[in-house]
Amino acid sequence: MADTSLDFIHPGHPLYDGELDLRFRVLREPLGFTRADVKFPFEDDSLHLVAHADGTVLGCVLFHPEDAHGGRLFQMAVSSSLQGQGLGARLVRALEEELRRRGFRHVHLHARAPVVPFYERLGYAVYGEPYEEVGIPHRHMQRDL
Repeated sequence: MADTSLDFIHPGHPLYDGELDLRFRVLREPLGFTRADVKFPFEDDSLHLVAHADGTVLGCVLFHPEDAHGGRLFQMAVSSSLQGQGLGARLVRALEEELRRRGFRHVHLHARAPVVPFYERLGYAVYGEPYEEVGIPHRHMQRDL
């Protein structure tokens, strides 16, 4: 993982297809969704941060600005073989650093129930009631930058 680079990309970038493939394999395929279900309508207006090595996307996290001060972190994914090794935390921290640089002050996200502790370790707090999204339990989480 030491050779893993983090870069902001955009739809159309050479690594974008790899990002979509990772998001599909980690986040959508296990839930029975098709490859076509991966893209969000606001992809082009979102920040895409990818972790990659030798042309292979190993992790990603996206951010959609909702106003001048904040927005939603979404589509956080790390290759299953690398989960639990700190790459996800590195991605979130690098994204937050860039958001601070751009003047954003807060972030919220929809966390799948099993990953709530991961986000709590990064300073995110649960708010509101549990709910279901894509057929599985989720929690709203947020933090100030």
